[in-house]
Amino acid sequence: MTRTTGTSTMRAAAAGLGAFLRARRAGLTPDDVALPDYGGRRRVAGLRREEIAQLAGVSVDYYTRMEQDRVPNPSAEVLDALARALRLTADETAHLHLLGRPARRVGGGRAGAAGAERPRAAEVQQARPILRVLLGELRDVPALVMGRRMDVLAWNPAASALLGDFGAQDPAERNIARNTFLNPAARELYADWTACARENVAYLHLEAGRRPGDPELARLIGELSMRSPEFRRWWAEHPVQDKTSGRKGFHHPVVGDLELAYETLRAADDPDQALITYTAEPGSPAHDALRVLLAWSAAAPESARAAGPGGTARS
Repeated sequence: MTRTTGTSTMRAAAAGLGAFLRARRAGLTPDDVALPDYGGRRRVAGLRREEIAQLAGVSVDYYTRMEQDRVPNPSAEVLDALARALRLTADETAHLHLLGRPARRVGGGRAGAAGAERPRAAEVQQARPILRVLLGELRDVPALVMGRRMDVLAWNPAASALLGDFGAQDPAERNIARNTFLNPAARELYADWTACARENVAYLHLEAGRRPGDPELARLIGELSMRSPEFRRWWAEHPVQDKTSGRKGFHHPVVGDLELAYETLRAADDPDQALITYTAEPGSPAHDALRVLLAWSAAAPESARAAGPGGTARS
């Protein structure tokens, strides 16, 4: 496996406030914010700096310095005003505050006297015992435990049947984003691979804002940037989105097409771990297909179960 190291990778992973502001500004048009558009070709994509400054109620010089990362600690009020001006979502607004006020970041490091985080030695994260118990109880529900950086910490047999056997992978390779981008079979498994992959990019951006001093996260982002043109292009757009709930379609090689609802459940006292479940509506074709898949997995030879869809694990 190719891994990238060094301070340049750390800087690429921990996107700064200025880069995030520029990306969000470039994605807006005058119509989006009810500003008059006098026609003519704009020299830059999206809104101008003076337009954002006007909408946020700050000076153009101050906003320009923010985009140049020359405002070390803007106030929460200014950041909220910018969030409104840029039409940010709740996840994007929280990310903006983390980038603008780094002393508030959590995980991945320890804040020093000046508020900057000091990288700490990497620690091996283990699934909480209660989550392992839950995985064992969810016999008919594909489920896994996701840790920091989208690492897969534990899974149940139903998840192996749906997504492939993570046990067949080296522990260092058990990562949702890495499997999505670097495993060619993932493009066949997901009905909408692009949407799934972009969600992973957005979540990793959220993680990078939370953990700017995490060297393992930096290496993961560096590796994906080097090996996947799609990841590299979408990362530059600075999307931000938490992993919550939704629906996901699959083209499974054993049972064909099925659409499942997924939920991301986090304990209030340990948000670094999440239980992700995939369920089908009772009586639906997807529910019947999932039952067939689980029956097949229970009866199939171990080699067939380990291979799973596409011959290797992914999520």
